[in-house]
Amino acid sequence: MTPKGEESAGASLDERITGALVGAAVGDALGGPVEGYSPDQILERHGGRVHGVVGPWNGDAWRTARPIAPYHKGDGHVTDDTLMTHALVRVYDRVRDHLDAYAVADHLVPDLMTNPRWIPELETETIPLHRIFLAEKWLAARLHYGHVDPREAGVGNIVNCGAAMYMAPVGLVNAANPRAAYAEALDVAGAHQSSYGREAAGVFAAAVAAAAAPGATPDSVVAAALSLAKDGTRTAIEQVCEVASCHGDFESALTPLREAVAPYDTVGPDYRSPSLGARRPSRLHAIEELPVALGMLLVADGDYRQAVLGSVNYGRDCDSIATMAGAIAGALGSAVPEEWSKRVAEASRLDLWEPPRALAAVTREIHARDVGRRRAHEESFARLGGPSCSD
Repeated sequence: MTPKGEESAGASLDERITGALVGAAVGDALGGPVEGYSPDQILERHGGRVHGVVGPWNGDAWRTARPIAPYHKGDGHVTDDTLMTHALVRVYDRVRDHLDAYAVADHLVPDLMTNPRWIPELETETIPLHRIFLAEKWLAARLHYGHVDPREAGVGNIVNCGAAMYMAPVGLVNAANPRAAYAEALDVAGAHQSSYGREAAGVFAAAVAAAAAPGATPDSVVAAALSLAKDGTRTAIEQVCEVASCHGDFESALTPLREAVAPYDTVGPDYRSPSLGARRPSRLHAIEELPVALGMLLVADGDYRQAVLGSVNYGRDCDSIATMAGAIAGALGSAVPEEWSKRVAEASRLDLWEPPRALAAVTREIHARDVGRRRAHEESFARLGGPSCSD
């Protein structure tokens, strides 16, 4: 078996971007049908752990069965995590430079509101705004209808993983530069979230950027995340990853990881009946999804299949957990199982490989601009008496 650092060192930029975006979509699709349930409920429903694509929780009654009707979650269908990720890639493809909160208002929101696309869970073509969750509809309400300053529009929204779940493209555009990914994601996410929801978006982007560095390992990814994370987000990641380091398989880690993140998660023990303090701003708390995704990455030693399956079988908001774990493991260079990616692409009627191709081209353009801007700054600084320009 190739050591994780060596596996990562051999992966190209295109392979990392493809692994991260395809990996995120596949994780999303695998987690969708068991989202909101506990590990025990998943075990009982499926007669064992989930090991791949499964059907809807309520079978053929998915159109009317509560609590998730009318969405066809399962059978390889991606959810809003992937719809939002691909939408952000389209914004990069249009702007062809780094993004900020204004890019969300000027490009992302119009894309969600005006361009019909195939929505797998609805089995129809419609505007993505009809599928995304209320926390994402907030973008349209605040930016399109409310004309709020994009940099402040996230204030007042529920604090959840809504912004973090689609920040992988920010990390990939800033591949091998976690600090830049963190800063850009915080700016972009300001239009969507505040408090620890916004912080998680920055840290997740940083983790993806760190994973894309040559020679990266799960430990180096977690170290990069901890070097940037603030307040409760940092503490939650630290505590969950400390527990994760004691486990080598996801089965034994399911309960301990939940116990480790519980003091920082505001949702509470019953995922479908959030506590009174759920999703409110705080410097002491964190979203659950990112720390658990990083924990599963450590448990799996960076292996894509095991990190995603651990995330899926964790339950609760497992489509987003698996999206994040899948993106980071894919960026590390761990292969996404072909039988999964092909099935998800066919079932969702999506070309999962087109967004990575587009983002890889844009990433190279942005890097060239960054080099030019940096050299222009170095030249100006040297003329002020600073050090000479680099070669």
